[in-house]
Amino acid sequence: MAKKYCVFNQKGGVGKTATTTNLGAALARAGKRVLLIDADSQGNLTSGLGMRAEKKRSLYEVVCGHLDAYKAILATPYQNLMLIPSTTQLSGAEVELVGVPQRELILKKALAPLDAHFDYILFDCPPSLGLLSINALAASDGIIVPIQCEYYALEGVSNLINTINLVKRGLNPELDIAGIVLTMYDSRTNLSLQVAEEVKRFFREKVYNTIIPRNVKIAESPSYGQPVIYYDEASTGAKAYTALAEEILAKGDAL
Repeated sequence: MAKKYCVFNQKGGVGKTATTTNLGAALARAGKRVLLIDADSQGNLTSGLGMRAEKKRSLYEVVCGHLDAYKAILATPYQNLMLIPSTTQLSGAEVELVGVPQRELILKKALAPLDAHFDYILFDCPPSLGLLSINALAASDGIIVPIQCEYYALEGVSNLINTINLVKRGLNPELDIAGIVLTMYDSRTNLSLQVAEEVKRFFREKVYNTIIPRNVKIAESPSYGQPVIYYDEASTGAKAYTALAEEILAKGDAL
């Protein structure tokens, strides 16, 4: 049975796509069968893996009922790492699904046959609470929340918690925060230290011990279509995401 996690924060620019890409790649490199799902019409997860959707093989076709989910899966260049890609068409899916019954559960139903084929399924969501994000939340066992170590880090956290409670009440009673990932940490600044302490005070044991540093290799790697652990394995960014994957694996079902 696959463990399904939505990498989500309604605040933009916090490292959602970087975390989905690099955590997924690190889990796959550790021997786990991993499926990444690009639920953002910008397609940054897809391009960051050096991939693009093949004709009529993307998440758009899956959510609109034109294609079974397993037929939309593409093999990436990396062992154990698979992808359901996104295209700009995905931005129109919400309009097309307006009259569809139980439209918030489309993704959950579509992915159910894939459970036995993967160990982890990670959703990369847009920074907004649209139908695609709701579908991903309804289909997930938990949420991994990236929070950047910068000013206004906790901005929108109350909205996030309200969103989780809404989805729990109406669509997915088991949904909860699986963990908080501190990202863009700069050890040279007092601000990063203060923000990290504030987040830990607020979320307590939900915060992962591994902190993702501000690292140029993490920022560069998508332009080369590679996860950072393949782009520069010796970089601090690669080591951090490897450590995060190891921490998650060590927690097992407690994730």
